Amino acid sequence: MARIAVIGAGMGAMAAAARLAVAGHRVTVYERTATYGGSVGAFERDGFVFDTGPGLLHLPAVWRDLFLKTGREPLEKCVSLVQVDPSSRHLFADGTGVTLPNASRAGIVSALEAALGGGAGERWGDFLGRARDAWDRSRRPLLEEPLWADWHRLERDPYPAPRQRRLLRTRQASTVAEVGAWELADPRLATLLEGYALGYGLDPREAPASAALLPYMEQTFGSWYVAGGLRELARAVHDRCVARRVEFVLGTEVVSVVEKDGRATGVELAGGAIVAADHVVAGVDADRLTGRELWAEGDVRPRARTGDASAPGRFTVLLALRGERPASAVHRTVVHSPDTGEEAAAVFGGRIAGRPTVTVLRPDDPRTRPDGGHEAVTVSATVAGPGSGVDWSDEALRERCAEVLVEAAAPALGGSIAELRERLLWREVLTPAETGRISAPALAGPGGRHLHPANTTRLPGLHLVGGGAHPGGGLAHSGMSGALVAGLIVEGADFRGSQ
Repeated sequence: MARIAVIGAGMGAMAAAARLAVAGHRVTVYERTATYGGSVGAFERDGFVFDTGPGLLHLPAVWRDLFLKTGREPLEKCVSLVQVDPSSRHLFADGTGVTLPNASRAGIVSALEAALGGGAGERWGDFLGRARDAWDRSRRPLLEEPLWADWHRLERDPYPAPRQRRLLRTRQASTVAEVGAWELADPRLATLLEGYALGYGLDPREAPASAALLPYMEQTFGSWYVAGGLRELARAVHDRCVARRVEFVLGTEVVSVVEKDGRATGVELAGGAIVAADHVVAGVDADRLTGRELWAEGDVRPRARTGDASAPGRFTVLLALRGERPASAVHRTVVHSPDTGEEAAAVFGGRIAGRPTVTVLRPDDPRTRPDGGHEAVTVSATVAGPGSGVDWSDEALRERCAEVLVEAAAPALGGSIAELRERLLWREVLTPAETGRISAPALAGPGGRHLHPANTTRLPGLHLVGGGAHPGGGLAHSGMSGALVAGLIVEGADFRGSQ
């Protein structure tokens, strides 16, 4: 039985902790804040409950697998999963809109054709077919296996872009923006695709065409809501860890990783206490805890270490509204920017977009509101991240941005901005200063620019987990990283990937 110290109580870290405990190891999780879950948080006031991180779950199979491998009770016995159908409604700047069904390619194609016409549905369906090919080609090496030393095989973009005649020569789309412009043709379809990229914290002008995996995964495997909010999933994972005898030490910061004879041998806590461990699993930026170089020449490094622009963040407005939620309301509505190229230039250039893409979540969940005469609504947009040059501590700036988002959200809530203000009891604003950066999922593509560091490091005994490590950010990817780290520790060099 090995002693394992886990730094941070995010979702990936807890996923690793539960699996390691089931394998017979003694696991202790150290978390500097007073609670668990990382970005999967909640805000409660006056009987209203809001998710402050992700509001929907994709690829629930990742978390089903965790509960299957760590206990008798399956995921559905621990939380109530609800398929979100329709999956989403999209409102475009020209006044058109489309409502997409959940996990139905044929239904999505039909809906797009009925709403947009001109062969839009067929073009999107063909695009999803190519995205499926990219998924089949890259799923295992990108998501289910550790990032091997020969990661350069992931430099080839798996998306089979058709060859097209462009500027007197034959070319293939290599970025999300080019896929939208060259293959989808309709600017509204291009906006739909670019909106997916922005939502995952990717710049559509630079993200490889393989980002087609993101809408493919969502539209193929579906969107799910956890009754009570996604924070309930964090609670269930924490409870599973406790049931497997994982110890949590909350409100305790790890200030360094202890080394001896070139190996990680424990952690030092704030105050000077040293805790011995046979393995250390870091769900935080580990290089600041070691004072040494964790990556060899040619390794994939954290993007902040390669000179890339800082990752974007999320600006969120929580709305407590009076009035019953209409039965016809859609759970998720995306109000698209009239110019996603300009929006991306602002987000990744450290500026405020004049009119961002706004996502409106209005769950039909009595656990999120005081009674049937009220409604809890979350409005969010991808914005420039902390450290980008935007001062998110500026109260006037926060209020201006909140007004822009709320005004954009009004059509999604079935009325004018004046009507929305009449319903408003209060609002709470969260900026990247409070919620941090968006960690994008890993993508195959040229130069490995959208990969994340491997789960192993140059310091034996130190492993990386969570959104900052392979295979990247997002609930599903963080859960996968937990499975990979557990496999690497339990099986060592014989581990070839998750099954």
